[in-house]
Amino acid sequence: MPERIEAPVRVEAAGEPHKLIEEFAGRASNSEERVSVARMRSPAGWIEPGQRPDFDEYTVVLSGTLRVESEDGSLDVSAGQAVLTRAGEWVRYSTPQGAEYIAVCLPAFSPETAHRDE
Repeated sequence: MPERIEAPVRVEAAGEPHKLIEEFAGRASNSEERVSVARMRSPAGWIEPGQRPDFDEYTVVLSGTLRVESEDGSLDVSAGQAVLTRAGEWVRYSTPQGAEYIAVCLPAFSPETAHRDE
């Protein structure tokens, strides 16, 4: 039988100013280690530390623009577009104008496997 997910779990976000993360599946919400699925609501001016995660991350932008910096440069991902960052790549996300997006991490995100810059 299909299993309904009644509500997401709020997860603490890295970066400033504060960003809202609502995890529907993953380590924090249902102890799922294979994948995490979360909706992000990020204000204008939000930026997080760079990271070199142990997971692939697919990000689908619903509104606004997500800036993705890598060692090769940066790109802006707008509403209706998506981006894939691979495990082991250095990446830093920001939302200069604000954005709402869905992030899917394989395997599931954890702060310990994000390997954020100091």
